[in-house]
Amino acid sequence: MIGLTVRQMHYFDALAQTLHFGRAAKLAGVSQPALSSQIAEMEQRLNCRLFERGGKSVRMTDEAIALLPRIERILADIRDVETTARRGRTAMEGRFRLGIIPTVAPYLLPRALPELKKHFPALQLELREAVTTALVEDVASRKLDAFIAALPLDHPGLITEALFPDRFFLAVPAGDPAFASPPVPPESPALERLMLLEEGHCLREQALAVCGNVRPVAMASYGATSLTTLLQMVAHGLGVTLIPEMAAGPAGTIPDLKIVPFQEPMPQRMICLAWRRNNARHGECVELAKIIRNLGAAVLAA
Repeated sequence: MIGLTVRQMHYFDALAQTLHFGRAAKLAGVSQPALSSQIAEMEQRLNCRLFERGGKSVRMTDEAIALLPRIERILADIRDVETTARRGRTAMEGRFRLGIIPTVAPYLLPRALPELKKHFPALQLELREAVTTALVEDVASRKLDAFIAALPLDHPGLITEALFPDRFFLAVPAGDPAFASPPVPPESPALERLMLLEEGHCLREQALAVCGNVRPVAMASYGATSLTTLLQMVAHGLGVTLIPEMAAGPAGTIPDLKIVPFQEPMPQRMICLAWRRNNARHGECVELAKIIRNLGAAVLAA
């Protein structure tokens, strides 16, 4: 590793993440020729090829795969040193890598991003949208600083801050006689037509928890990867699906779709911000949680 620069390691990390020189350059905030030049110099200093170039595709060599976790640890340590040095100065500045689950991202981010920019103009926010298990792994390996998901998160290495509750409604085909007289009891036989997201999405597990008295054999799993896809399938009469309150407003504009409430007490999930214990950016995460928590009412009313 002697002779490598921090800049080269940043460029290597960006290219390993994207496997694309153009996207890596954009991620690193440099021109593509500058990134390519530094990668080539890095390969020369290490006396081995790190990336195989073939047309538009880029592939990591075995040497690069072996090197990646070491470089990630070095860069994470450097970020911790920088964060420690910033203590006592303005919170939330510099690069901050935030993860978020797909059933929250399109509804929270349009309101959260302008608010964060207003409060923290020096913040360089990098976003990653993924399912909860992937986000937990990325925080544990220090690829992310924090992430937004839904409780519970059974992981002893995490600190969580509750942000706001998000009630569940039911999306059904408009005109379906089974839902002509809401609210819907969670044990309703009509919920046997419940459609679920693919494995890995926390909304799938939450739907099973809410409708636990319904025979699971009758529940349909189409392997849908997004709530938007499920809602379109509901609108075409293929079944019903659980929908969070933050998504209910936008979904109300979909033709042939109706949003109905459950009986009280209405089921809900708790949105949270989570980060790694002993994270040097603990104070910034607490500050971020305060900002997002104050947006809860506006997001749910949208």
